[in-house]
Amino acid sequence: MANISIEDIKKLKELSGVGLTDAKKALVEADGDFDKALKAMREKGLTKAEKRGDRETREGIVDAYVHDGRIAAIVELNCETSFVAKTDEFQDLAHKIAMQVASMNPQWNVYEDIPQDIYDEAVKEAEATLTGKEPADKKEAILKSKVAKKFSDRVLMAQPYIFDDSKTVAEFIKESIAKTGENINVKQFKRIELGVTE
Repeated sequence: MANISIEDIKKLKELSGVGLTDAKKALVEADGDFDKALKAMREKGLTKAEKRGDRETREGIVDAYVHDGRIAAIVELNCETSFVAKTDEFQDLAHKIAMQVASMNPQWNVYEDIPQDIYDEAVKEAEATLTGKEPADKKEAILKSKVAKKFSDRVLMAQPYIFDDSKTVAEFIKESIAKTGENINVKQFKRIELGVTE
């Protein structure tokens, strides 16, 4: 058995949001390989986070970010309990999402929020790019992928997260869900820029 230090166990617990026993077990299963254990724990946590996605979120906070007196963003971030809403981690999460909104100017929260006429127009444009040689059973998936790509920079959950562009905003939030054990979602947001009206 690999020699596993208490420091590694504590570090894994902190980074993945699991208990000490689970952190130790993950390190044992990974033969002491910290990175491998962390990856395994994050995958488990994200799987659990997916299951929490349907739970009601009635608590939360409203946070705002103002950049240089010219751009402002306000975000309502919801969770399940007032206990989590009051934590520094949750408040930091809300602030970072407000910064994301100020920086990246998303128009919609999720793909489902895109107005149907705009979405249909994008589907038509995507269909026009097809060559006709696509396999019939893959055509719908190809179209969906093209449309998703077209809107990815305008949908908050699909945008690359500004502090770590290896993940999307949705993935960043799922990591917090895995750590807190609660469902978390962005209820609404608004961005204002000096001299710009909708």
